[in-house]
Amino acid sequence: MIMHLLQFTDSAFPVGTFSFSNGLETAAHIGIVHDADTLEQYTRSVALQGALSDGVAALLAYRAAKAKDYDTILQVDQEIMLFKMNDEARLMLQRMGKKLAELGVKLFKADDDLFHRWIADINSGKTPGSYPVAQGIAFAQAGLSEEELFASHQYGVINMVLSAALRCVRVSHYDTQSILYRLSADVPKLYERARAMTFRDMNSFVPEMDIFASMHEKGQMRMFMN
Repeated sequence: MIMHLLQFTDSAFPVGTFSFSNGLETAAHIGIVHDADTLEQYTRSVALQGALSDGVAALLAYRAAKAKDYDTILQVDQEIMLFKMNDEARLMLQRMGKKLAELGVKLFKADDDLFHRWIADINSGKTPGSYPVAQGIAFAQAGLSEEELFASHQYGVINMVLSAALRCVRVSHYDTQSILYRLSADVPKLYERARAMTFRDMNSFVPEMDIFASMHEKGQMRMFMN
């Protein structure tokens, strides 16, 4: 099972995380993030936002997948998309979610597998196909724990920002790995908060990031997808 965890968490896992920066490109362009210290502050905010929104959705989807509760999977998918305030965040979740769903169909080949049903509903437009839901289904199908799911989710969020930083901020691999190591220590505490949350409890009040996303949609920076 540890090999499955490593596979789903690997930055080379082909779901397109390298295409997005979680607003970092704009933050770097306007000088908000300009060195290792400001990058760590920014990444910590992204990690907190992700834990208490997408992380919660992933846990709820995981539990629904374990229970074979497909209606709740669809509900989680709708709720997390409604929760997103900017187009860029919705695009990121849908692009990565569909990629993981398509991969899931190949990995989990049973005809009655949840991924087969879900990808059909994504293609028909019945459900948006968000990445946290795809993660929840994948980890449930692979027999991994929800603690492992949450850790993988947080690693992905943090590493997405830090990988992007190497392309647009004056930092080194030493800086980004040090930040990753420190922020990883927060994950158990964040899991204890997220595991007890429902749709009504989800929160991610970091308005600057939504502003950065809106600026990126109309800006001149094109290193990352918008």
